[in-house]
Amino acid sequence: MEHPEHGADCGCSEPRKSHHSEKTKTSLISRLNRIEGQVRGIKGMIEKDTYCDDVLNQISSIQSALNGVGKLLLEHHMKSCVAERLQEGDSAVIDELMVTMNKLIR
Repeated sequence: MEHPEHGADCGCSEPRKSHHSEKTKTSLISRLNRIEGQVRGIKGMIEKDTYCDDVLNQISSIQSALNGVGKLLLEHHMKSCVAERLQEGDSAVIDELMVTMNKLIR
């Protein structure tokens, strides 16, 4: 069965899933909730005609926070998913990881 998340030749019948600990999931969700609040705050700032420089500083803060979430997720992905697939002999995971990393650092 073909899964778009895996590619046409994965040979599996279910979508891949991550295996984060509850602590990691809680941390990621907490960070994302804070970021979501910051984004709503920026919307409010714009609605109130807040000085552009102040809004831009808040946007910078959100970008930094998102980068932090991405780094944490990437670290866990490499230590679990990527390592596991390499141990199983699936070297295609390296190409997949490189595509993902290129998207993260553009």
